[in-house]
Amino acid sequence: MPHALPERLRDYKSPLMDTARWEGFVPRPDDVFVCTSYKAGTTWTQMICGLLIFNKPELPAPLSDLSPWIEVLTQPAEDMLACYEAQTHRRFIKTHTPLDGIPYFEEATYLYCGRDPRDVFVSMLNHIENMDEDVLRRLQESAGAEIPDDEPELPTDVNERFDMWLHQGSFEWEEDGFPFWSHFSHARSFWDFRHLPNLHFLHYSDLQADLGGQMRRVAALLGVDVAEPLWPDLVRAATFDSMKARPEQFAPEANVGLWKDTSRFFNKGTSGQWQDTLSAGSLAAYDAVRSERVSQELGEWLEQGSLVCGDPKEL
Repeated sequence: MPHALPERLRDYKSPLMDTARWEGFVPRPDDVFVCTSYKAGTTWTQMICGLLIFNKPELPAPLSDLSPWIEVLTQPAEDMLACYEAQTHRRFIKTHTPLDGIPYFEEATYLYCGRDPRDVFVSMLNHIENMDEDVLRRLQESAGAEIPDDEPELPTDVNERFDMWLHQGSFEWEEDGFPFWSHFSHARSFWDFRHLPNLHFLHYSDLQADLGGQMRRVAALLGVDVAEPLWPDLVRAATFDSMKARPEQFAPEANVGLWKDTSRFFNKGTSGQWQDTLSAGSLAAYDAVRSERVSQELGEWLEQGSLVCGDPKEL
């Protein structure tokens, strides 16, 4: 059984991220933590929070300036912390770390967004291919990242890479997720505490199916009032097409030139791409890993979302 409240039990440190960067973070009671694995609706959830908090369809600054990722080793930690400390609006804070690696505050709000692991993997392929490795390495070095000389190469064959992703971890306590972190462990760390009143679940598929309804739900969770005539403009601003049309404003780390093509960060925004990408053998291996790493309820919810499976708090 999990502890009554989450605890920060592990330090996640890699060439990309370091959770020690949370040291010195000063919380506020109305903080909103956007908690996602990679390629699982992070930017979408941040955008929704920003639109609701500022109560207007235009954000006052690029999303990465308003809600930077504290753990990422592309900028000095003190700059990230200073950014949040200087903010006078309600803060919405980006993290990609499992719940056992971040601080937990009972008065804050935590929004976890899930996505089908197979779609996460396929979206990750585009993400990695679009990264400017030279820029990334320069940023990592300036931020003090430790970059190993013997990091395994990623296979060029998609199904071989999927096999690596399923069976190799980046941290000694994880068994999958390379070259990032385990999508399964990340989901399980939040799922195990779904009973907490300040931890709420969103899903990529639910946002696709009913963006307006999900935004109204988030507004209620955050206690934000929105004038009825404003809703159509807010929902329109949160659509995939709207964000893709202005990638410099909304793509993460666009302000440091991380992407070869910034607009490509918003690639397709669809679900089910894995059906035309992964082999039958890969899908069988996935089924075996999923049943081994997460419960049936969590596995089904990750693949289908709350509109199909029901509210995680009731499962």
